[in-house]
Amino acid sequence: MSTAEQSSNSTPVATDLIDQELLKKNYTQGKRVSGRDWKDSKTAFRVKSFCVKKSSWDKKNEVRIREKALREKLNELKQEKEDERKQRIDTIKQRRADKEEKERYERLSAKMTAKKIERLKRREKRNKLLKER
Repeated sequence: MSTAEQSSNSTPVATDLIDQELLKKNYTQGKRVSGRDWKDSKTAFRVKSFCVKKSSWDKKNEVRIREKALREKLNELKQEKEDERKQRIDTIKQRRADKEEKERYERLSAKMTAKKIERLKRREKRNKLLKER
């Protein structure tokens, strides 16, 4: 069907659109072998990274500075979160150690007198201070 036959069958608005589309096509290449003239002709794929960049050094540097500040802020937040986590773990460990110490002294008190336990506590405290030096 040629364009003249199409125009007689279709409305005038549709004919104008078809004519405009045909005018937009580039016919310098000649008629296609497949006969599919309505399809766009393909061009070579060109990677954008090979072309010269248009962005200036100042813009790139500004972006780098912003990204660096963002990374520092994120690292700071991660460090704070890790410190809080370690603090919670340390308090739990300290609480457990205190509880274990208390239970140990209760077991000892069942066997010994109060004065002997006090002497033992003082001696252990003294030894602990000597070890820390």
